[in-house]
Amino acid sequence: MRKTKLLIALLGIGILPFTGLAQEKKDKAPANWYNLDYKTDGIMGISTEKAYELLKGRKASPVIVAVIDGGVDVNHEDLKDVLWINKKEANSNGKDDDGNGYIDDKYGWNFIGNANGENVNYDNLEVTRLIAKYDPIYASVLPTTKLNEAQRREFVAYQKMIADYTSKYDEASFGNTNYGRLKINVDKFVAEIGKEPKDITKADIDNYKTENRDIKTAISIIKRATENDSFLKFFDDINEANDYYSSQIKYHLNKEFDPRHIVGDNYEDASERYYGNPDVKGPDADHGTHVAGIIGAKRNNNIGINGVADNVQIMAIRVVPNGDERDKDVANGIRYAVENGAKIINMSFGKGYAYNKKTVDDAVRYALEKDVLLVHAAGNDAKDIDINPNYPTKYFTNDEQAITGEASNWITVGATGLKVNDDLLANFSNYGYKSVDVFAPGVQIYSTMPENKYKDQQGTSMAAPVVSGLAALLRAYYPQLSAQEVKDIIMKSVTKVDQKVKIKKDGSTKKVYLDEISVSGGIVNAYNAIVEANNYINKKK
Repeated sequence: MRKTKLLIALLGIGILPFTGLAQEKKDKAPANWYNLDYKTDGIMGISTEKAYELLKGRKASPVIVAVIDGGVDVNHEDLKDVLWINKKEANSNGKDDDGNGYIDDKYGWNFIGNANGENVNYDNLEVTRLIAKYDPIYASVLPTTKLNEAQRREFVAYQKMIADYTSKYDEASFGNTNYGRLKINVDKFVAEIGKEPKDITKADIDNYKTENRDIKTAISIIKRATENDSFLKFFDDINEANDYYSSQIKYHLNKEFDPRHIVGDNYEDASERYYGNPDVKGPDADHGTHVAGIIGAKRNNNIGINGVADNVQIMAIRVVPNGDERDKDVANGIRYAVENGAKIINMSFGKGYAYNKKTVDDAVRYALEKDVLLVHAAGNDAKDIDINPNYPTKYFTNDEQAITGEASNWITVGATGLKVNDDLLANFSNYGYKSVDVFAPGVQIYSTMPENKYKDQQGTSMAAPVVSGLAALLRAYYPQLSAQEVKDIIMKSVTKVDQKVKIKKDGSTKKVYLDEISVSGGIVNAYNAIVEANNYINKKK
């Protein structure tokens, strides 16, 4: 799922949950902070600009990076020059000119649409789909009901799903009611002020008088929220929150909702490959466009931002709806990327349950065989994913979900902030001593948005493309390196931090070192990675 999950944080007025997936903004970050250097700039970026100093005069070969996500705006001013283009399909003539099974796949492919150009926008969470599947089988099970071993495992899993679903539904109902009420009263305030939200000032708010108790409450909330931000920012956040919780009730947690008929495939046939359409932007390309910009927005063109990689071609693959992605589509997205030349695949999505893990595992093995590096976001639930997996994972499993192996071409990425203190770990980031490989900047990341816009976003979804960009940088300047070697270099070259960070564990906060909650114990560093790559190549000579 494209995580814009809103965390509950009481304002102290009423019972309103407020603000998004957010690290508290104690320090406003420079727009390009993730590319900066700690020693030079005092900010824990990955030293991208410093790394390019080492690479002056060296030639690079273009590297294709697949962005498997919710859609990419291929017309964006800062991305249009760094796109992968399937030259044999560039004419968009309604024919499969290159014979790969996908008609007019000029920029990539959309696996959640149909040949008529219709696209899936909203979908359920995976837990909702699984409960809908198992309800007819296990909803009426009694203590006396006889179950075989496989059924017993399914029933235990089903009970866990029910508890998780109920918790999510209660939270969504709470948020939907309260944000809906707040939005109504904020809209009344805006109408009475008679200005556009972008023009409303603190003076307008302070001077506003009303006898309406509900609007008075809304004004109190507005005043608190706009102490450090504009009214427009607050207004946009409220609308986003209202849309989020409304979507939870209408779509994500609605067991009766099923948009898969739009795609028109045989959903239960995981071997089916050739469905979808070439519309890689889709109805909501915010998340994927932001991710793509972090990886490779055109550097030094005096437009927008500088991505991490300077010799990259972005391949857009759409499989992630507003809701949880489906395993069949994820597997097909990976296979499409591999078969069409991608050397790195960014996957800034994840979910708490798997429907058909085997088909995804098989696709990951295929990528391993073809020397493709997979980079995956750790997830934004502030959980230990050694215990609570965030799918897909780097671990291969059997039918009993026992681990049978690990993908050596896989990097799982957690998120960090810009200051070296106990808030260095983003307060939303998942972690895991075995399951999270590295950390990377994922707070206040300014990047591309559809329609030539730019915006701050945060999440492990933003940290993963920082690492994908670094991997692309290495594979561009050191094309002889394998996916495994690139991973090893990135892991060995992290910046270690002698600072404990806060994590949430068992309902409380504790402090740990990064090497207690990740494999590498550090934050990726491009400069160190170039030094490590040079040493590695010299040793092989």
